[in-house]
Amino acid sequence: MLGIIRRFPSGTLGLLLVGIAALSGLLAPWLAPADPLSLDLNARLMPPGAAHLLGTDQAGRDLLSRIIWGSRESLLISSGAVLLGSVAGISLGLVAGYKSGSIVELLIMRMFDVLFSVPLLILAIAVIGIVGTGPVRIGPFMMGDQAKLIGLIGLSFTPALGRVTYSSALVEAKSDYVRAKKTQGASWLELAFVEILPNALPPAIVQATLFIGVAIIVEASLSFVGLGVQPPAPSWGTMLADARSYIFSGQWWIALFPGLAICLTVVGFNLLGDALRDLLDPRGSARAAFI
Repeated sequence: MLGIIRRFPSGTLGLLLVGIAALSGLLAPWLAPADPLSLDLNARLMPPGAAHLLGTDQAGRDLLSRIIWGSRESLLISSGAVLLGSVAGISLGLVAGYKSGSIVELLIMRMFDVLFSVPLLILAIAVIGIVGTGPVRIGPFMMGDQAKLIGLIGLSFTPALGRVTYSSALVEAKSDYVRAKKTQGASWLELAFVEILPNALPPAIVQATLFIGVAIIVEASLSFVGLGVQPPAPSWGTMLADARSYIFSGQWWIALFPGLAICLTVVGFNLLGDALRDLLDPRGSARAAFI
């Protein structure tokens, strides 16, 4: 364990930051000192102190409790979005790489180009403008704010993760072991998802880890402009939006602590992703030393 910490100090720090955020969200009902939705106008805009460690907001709600519960919202949405984008992007990129030179590759890569050309915020405005905020029913399914954000952000990550997988699959599809399996009568599905996928997966894993930090920022940005998690649900983005009116009036804690939570969590995922890149790179000296 000490050897791993010495070789990957930044990765260890990233894992620690990510672990704190994840445990805060997972154990929110037990860690939060107060109800994040409980209003107390007599305690509004209280600075950090013994009664409220991080102070209170404009409605008297405990800021520490809202940050802890907000970590659950942010991590759930960002992890779900990256998982969705990874499943879709890796699958499509794998098929496109294996079917190189076919109409299938052309269609998949052009679809990636179209998705890349639409900015996420514009897409979010268009979708929210059509379906509105709040829960929406699609057939037998009810989609809430979280599900809509996961779908939107996940869709935006699909082409990037798909292209990373496509590049690796393109090389692996021409390898000798794939040709040998093909001569043995293996189907293209077996070749793509059993033989090629394990070797094409490490770069996608690294990219997906980095994208969780990006997704946290995207979710906070959409919530900040009113297109994400809707009040009074605790979200780091909505908390920053509420703090806009108090930045220059002396209530510094309302904006500082949610912003710090976003910053530290994103930095944690970036450090963890960089360490994974060093570890999973077969040409890297860090991997050789670790092995």
